[in-house]
Amino acid sequence: MLVPVTLLLSACSMFGPSVDEPMGPQPPAPARVEVVTDTFHGQAVEDPYRWLEAADTEETQAFVAAQNAYTEATLRTYPVREALKTELSTILGARRTTHGGLAFGGSRIFALRREPPKRQRFLVELDDLSREAPARTLLDPETMDAEGLTTIDWFVPSPDGRKVAVSLSRAGTESGDVYVLDVETGEFTEPPLPRVHGGTAGGALTWDPDGQGFLYTRYPRPGERPAEDEAFYVQLYHHALGDSASDDRYEMGKDFPRIAEIDVESHYGTGRVIVTVQDGDGGRFAHWLRDADGDYRQLSDFGDRTVMITFSEDGTSLLAVSLAGTPTGRIVRFGVDETFVQSQVVVDAKPDETIVTSFWSEPSIVELGGRVVYEVQRGGPSALRVVEPPGVPSPGPSPFDVGAVWGLRRTPDGRLLFAMGSYTEPWTWFRFDPTTRDTDRLTLDDPPAVKFSGVTVEREFATSKDGTKVPLNVLLPPGVERNGDNPCVVTGYGGFGISETPSFRASYEPLLRRGVIVVFTNLRGGGEFGETWHAQGMLENKQNVFDDFAAVLDHLVERDYTKPERIGIIGGSNGGLLMGAVLTQRPDAMAAVMASVGIFDMIRVETSANGAFNVTEFGTVQDESQFKALFGYSPYHHVNDGQRYPPVLFATGANDPRVDPMQSRKMTARLQAAQTGPGPILLRTNADAGHGSGTPLDARIGLRADQFAFLLHHIGAPMDARP
Repeated sequence: MLVPVTLLLSACSMFGPSVDEPMGPQPPAPARVEVVTDTFHGQAVEDPYRWLEAADTEETQAFVAAQNAYTEATLRTYPVREALKTELSTILGARRTTHGGLAFGGSRIFALRREPPKRQRFLVELDDLSREAPARTLLDPETMDAEGLTTIDWFVPSPDGRKVAVSLSRAGTESGDVYVLDVETGEFTEPPLPRVHGGTAGGALTWDPDGQGFLYTRYPRPGERPAEDEAFYVQLYHHALGDSASDDRYEMGKDFPRIAEIDVESHYGTGRVIVTVQDGDGGRFAHWLRDADGDYRQLSDFGDRTVMITFSEDGTSLLAVSLAGTPTGRIVRFGVDETFVQSQVVVDAKPDETIVTSFWSEPSIVELGGRVVYEVQRGGPSALRVVEPPGVPSPGPSPFDVGAVWGLRRTPDGRLLFAMGSYTEPWTWFRFDPTTRDTDRLTLDDPPAVKFSGVTVEREFATSKDGTKVPLNVLLPPGVERNGDNPCVVTGYGGFGISETPSFRASYEPLLRRGVIVVFTNLRGGGEFGETWHAQGMLENKQNVFDDFAAVLDHLVERDYTKPERIGIIGGSNGGLLMGAVLTQRPDAMAAVMASVGIFDMIRVETSANGAFNVTEFGTVQDESQFKALFGYSPYHHVNDGQRYPPVLFATGANDPRVDPMQSRKMTARLQAAQTGPGPILLRTNADAGHGSGTPLDARIGLRADQFAFLLHHIGAPMDARP
């Protein structure tokens, strides 16, 4: 029997507002139940809301509309919501100029500039790397789309800087077409190439040395494969400027896995290209080298634990990161005409450090003047190391306290450009000379609208269920002491080998100014302590991630920072799965849950196009052992009728290419049916958004205000911010 959500108030309840508050908005009628039963390895699995997987039916659309109306009506009753919108608009909408994606083409400098109140980043050419330098706008997506929904996914300048290839997508779909921009005229030179960039499988492009064409990733065009395969089977093609897209030359990829993800890197001086292919999202890579004549030679295979290969400075040798026999990594070097067997060790990671690798992200290893500069992970915080000839490692530029480095790239004059930041210091661009070891702080970006003055960071370790020590980083607002009664917001991720590094998050300032303790965690499943740390939180070991997070919540209580009635938890994507698992396993451990674009039905996730890429990380129901693990923690299947759950707010985007929004729909329906506590179960769906990439500024501000208003209301935080 379905039990609708109630807003009955109880003086003894740890969830929701006091008994003196008036009755709030009433939830929609319970969702229709139509049980579908599947059997896996002798285990029957019931799914009462399979019908909510179909996004475009009238019934599903009516469900979404009703949920949005209920959510809006409920959020409107939280007085702090409008104050947060004002504060966040001041913080995130401040007229502050920042830059990302810095790239060089010939003598030209290009960047993606963010300049509120503009809703999207735009492409600029910079005269130099100072704030005062003139900049010329090359492409502003808002001139193409008055709604502000078109975004630049990425851009790649030609070797001489005369042209720029730009991927543009709309409304959070991440389905990007590539346009070629003439830098001098600011005009597009030819029709766009369709379907170069996608969601989970991404996209990449690299120019020919003469700038007359480029290699690019290409998704199947309509009619080339069945519709259900159009998000898969990415291949590599070559486009010559001026030619029709239909005449583009196939290069490679027909034999790649269905869930292949491709990246490319060129050395323009030699004309060579490294092609990196990841088999889904689980961290297995293969590499090829394309010579100047267009011939390919395989350098590594998926099983040999080579996770990254990049060019040396002169392009005559290759630098590779291997995890074979060392889960924290080693860097080796071998000639472009040699094999991996002939490689020489450049440096082994120290026992307490992990060599960081990159794929589509900012480079993490760069050679300059014979010195190899590389990034290391240290359990969350990261730092730079320099290998001096003939192979002696030494510290690089000093990071901030509990800080991180990011965005390594070689400048045309042979120096290193990178960014550093911390929980209390904003990301700042620096330039490092490896010869003199001088580090210059650049003035490229404006300072943020807020400062975390007086905020202290305590790095501690919780003890997980199996005895593993799990790092947590506690941001204490000024004047807050451990009295066991502070409002507290905790977040985490724990997956895909992604390290949660210190970062200045200006949007959290309204929480800190209300005396809320903010906690960032470094859970297993990430890459903070190497591949072993990742492996301990993936596939059949995924439960460790949830145990780690629960241990952090218990630790905060034991250390008298807070108590369960005052804890709110927040996470997105894989972190949304984390929220769902901890919610269903430990509903008494927190007072409110905010889960964005999360995964909750682990039995059905791989049936979605995006979910298929996650099989190498989560596992598949086709494997009995992996099925048991998936079913063992699947949040959707562990919602219990009659349970008092804390208030929950789910947020999703209708166009999400990475996590199917049906996940949030189904979990909302199931929790609303089971809930006997007073806390609301809310679903917020943005029709013009996806996983988060490309969301316009005003929409980002609105979502953040709703998230924080929800949490503050239910953890009993002060509604008024301190001066």
